[in-house]
Amino acid sequence: MAASSSSVKKSLGELNKDSFVTLLTKLIGESKYVQNNPPELIPEEDRIVKHVLETLLPYSTTTGGGPLIVNHVTYHPNRGNLIVEYPGAQQDQILSFVGMHMDVVTADPSDWDFDPFSMTIDGEKLCGRGTTDCLGHVALVTELMKRLGERKAKLKSTVVAVFIASEENSSIPGVGVDALMKDGLLNKLKNGPLFWIDTADKQPCIGTGGMIPWKLHTTGKLFHSGLAHKAINPLELSMEALKEIQLRFYKDFPPHPKEQVYGFATPSTMKPTQWSYPGGGVNQIPKECTISGDVRLTPFYNVTDAIKKLQEYVDDLNANIEKLDTRCPVSKYVLPDEQLRGRIKISFDEAFSGVACDLDSRGFHVLCKATEEAVGHVKPYSITGSLPLIRELQDEGFDVQTCGYGLMATYHAKNEYCLLSDMCQGYQVLASIICQLED
Repeated sequence: MAASSSSVKKSLGELNKDSFVTLLTKLIGESKYVQNNPPELIPEEDRIVKHVLETLLPYSTTTGGGPLIVNHVTYHPNRGNLIVEYPGAQQDQILSFVGMHMDVVTADPSDWDFDPFSMTIDGEKLCGRGTTDCLGHVALVTELMKRLGERKAKLKSTVVAVFIASEENSSIPGVGVDALMKDGLLNKLKNGPLFWIDTADKQPCIGTGGMIPWKLHTTGKLFHSGLAHKAINPLELSMEALKEIQLRFYKDFPPHPKEQVYGFATPSTMKPTQWSYPGGGVNQIPKECTISGDVRLTPFYNVTDAIKKLQEYVDDLNANIEKLDTRCPVSKYVLPDEQLRGRIKISFDEAFSGVACDLDSRGFHVLCKATEEAVGHVKPYSITGSLPLIRELQDEGFDVQTCGYGLMATYHAKNEYCLLSDMCQGYQVLASIICQLED
C-alpha cells in the first residue's frame, strides 16, 4: 500500500548539505578527465559513475539489500551510463529524472581565477567546472535516490534516474542516451513525465531552439588589388550574398505567434559567427573565403524546411549572381571575357530541432507547483539555446519537461559555479514532484 504524499514528503526531507558537498567535491575532482572535445579530449564518464555507485550501491538490490535497482550500461570503454530505479507499487506508473550528464565542456586553467578541476567553496558558492553543467545535477539526483533508498518510502510511482554520457559533444554517436533509446532501455519512461535536469536558474524551461550550423564558401578570382576590375572579390560577394540570404530568411521565418506564449527572448535567427580566408598580402584580392554561422530556429518551424530554403536561396543567387549589389565602381562578380562567374556554396553540419514542452501535461503542472512552493515564484522561460537530445525523446513519445538549478550566467563559462542554496531548493522541487504524483 502506498504512503500518503505528506508522509512521503516527510520521508524525503531536505537535502543533506554535507553529503551533497562531499559528493560534488569528488565529482569536480574528476572534471579534468571528463572534458568532452574529440578527438583530443575523450571523456571517461566511468570516473563519475564510480562515485555515484559508491553512494548508491549500499542501498541496491545487488550489494546492499536495499530497494534500488542499479544498471551500469556501457557502449564504449570507460564511458558508462547509469540507470537507477526505485520501484513503486504500480510498475506502469513511472516518474523519471533524466539528462544529468557526466561529461563537461573544456576549461583552460590559465583563464580562471581558481582551479577549474577541484572544488573551491566560497560561502554559498560552489566553484569548479561542472558545478552548474552538469555534475551539480548528478550529485543532486544521486542524493535524492540515496534518500529514497535509505527511507524506503512506499510509493505508487516508480522513480527512475538516468545519468548519461556524451551530452556535450555528439560527434561520437552511440555512447549515451541515443544508444539507451535504441536498445529500448528507456521505453517504460513513457508511462509518466520525464524531467530533463540540465538547464539552470530554478525555473521550468519550456522551449529550446533548433540549430543549423552552416558554411558559406565563396569562390572568386585572385588578383592584385590595384587592378580590382580584373578580380572577382569573394569577400564582397560573400557579404552581399549573405545579406540577401538573411533578408530572405527573415521573410520566410518571421517571429511566430507562439514565441510569445512560450516566452522566447528572441525569434529565429540566421547570422554569421566566423570568417576565414587562405591568407595573402593586404594588396591582394583573395580567390576564396568562407563565412560560418548558425541558424537558431524556434521549435514552431521545421529544421528540414529551413535547410531546404537556404539551399534554394543560394541556388537562385548563383543563377543571378550579376544582379547582386557591388561595393565599388569597378567591382563585378562576372568576367564575361574570361567566362568566369563568382560562385557561392552552402553546406551544413549536423542539425537538430528545438523543443516546445507540452504545457497541458501533468508533468508541467506539477513542476510549476513544485517550483512555486520551493522557490517562491514560478516563471517558465524559453531560450534559443539548444538541448540536442530532448527533441528525439519528445518525438519518440516521451513527455519531456526541463529544469535545472545551476546558474545560466556561468553555463559553459570560465569561473563556473553554482549556489548551494539553489541546489537545496532544487532538491525540494524534485521531492515535491514525487509527492504530488502520489496524489
